[in-house]
Amino acid sequence: MDDHRNSTTKNAVGLCLLPQELIQNIFLSLVLPEIIRLKLLNKSFSRIISDNTFVRQYNSLSTSTTWLFVYKKRWLRDAALHSFTDRSSDRWFRIPISELLKPIQFHGEDLYFLAASNNVFLFASNTVREVVAVNLISVTVKKIPPSPLGPRGTSSWRRSGMKLVTDPTGSGHFRFMFAEFVDNRPVLFVYESRTDTWRSTEAEENTNTNEFSFSFSPRGAGHVFLNVVHGPMESVLVATMPDECDKSVVLRPRFNVAGANDDLTVGFSWGNVMDMLHVYGDGYMMVVKSEGGNTRNVRVLKRVELWGLSLDGRKWEFVSAVPGVIEKPYAAMMGCLEEKNGVVRAALVSNCEGVWDMTWLSFDTKWNRWTWMPLPDCKMKGWNMAGISFSSGLTLP
Repeated sequence: MDDHRNSTTKNAVGLCLLPQELIQNIFLSLVLPEIIRLKLLNKSFSRIISDNTFVRQYNSLSTSTTWLFVYKKRWLRDAALHSFTDRSSDRWFRIPISELLKPIQFHGEDLYFLAASNNVFLFASNTVREVVAVNLISVTVKKIPPSPLGPRGTSSWRRSGMKLVTDPTGSGHFRFMFAEFVDNRPVLFVYESRTDTWRSTEAEENTNTNEFSFSFSPRGAGHVFLNVVHGPMESVLVATMPDECDKSVVLRPRFNVAGANDDLTVGFSWGNVMDMLHVYGDGYMMVVKSEGGNTRNVRVLKRVELWGLSLDGRKWEFVSAVPGVIEKPYAAMMGCLEEKNGVVRAALVSNCEGVWDMTWLSFDTKWNRWTWMPLPDCKMKGWNMAGISFSSGLTLP
């Protein structure tokens, strides 16, 4: 450990001898966890990184960087997010958060990671039934008051039924939205951090056969789609605008495809039971098809398809399938999906004999092109997954 510290110090001293413009160019090529670590290393680096011109340049580059965050289920005293970015495809970064969470009393309980957007991350507690928002860059944490539905345990939060949207100005304010059935009616709930209050609105049924009650294009237009109910033949979604949440509409897209009545699971699949896994997000649906393996309780992934909402929001339309054959044995599988700027990203996480395996899939809707890559080992053997989410636009203050 001392040798590593001495080596790091020597490298830092050597770097300080370079011209400042060259140092800035080197720093611009680094990802945010590396920048934060350098800022803490010495005062010279801190001054360079805190310079307004450098912050603007770095944030301009960082806004297009996509991250995948994974949270392991472990004791709060050692809580850490593990992050991977498409700008650095060879390793994971570890971001400790236990010190950040100290002001909040969770009685030593481990947490569940709900969602992320820009610098804001949401965690939920099952015992005290609270949600907290953590800002990794401003190093702040705050409790979110209970929603109009009251305190909720971690099992009540459905990944595809909620969305975290941050203020694009970089103010740190955010909206947390989720949709639920209340008295058999879809209702949208929105928390506004600026006012620290919740509001709720009942979503309107779409009665016009040609257009919705407010103007929007279902896919790739920056709208928010929250999945309320999933079935083998039909889904129920609530659609709204991220900055105009007083209006929302109910969508009931049909899934008309051969085999849709086969065994189906949403979000998480045990290999010995389900043939088809559906992963929803942002007006898209990824269908993961499997077949029985040679071993009991193990299945083999065979095909991955991407479907999207039709322009009238009344059916799921086939978009594309991952080319080639992706064969992967698994006993359990889960996934998350997001769309941003015309690119659909999905992470498929499988477990086989205690070993976790992750694959990052991307589909560019403009060029009709797939890319995918297996992620390096996250050292999760024997651990339970306690949340996964994509996020873009981590920025310096």
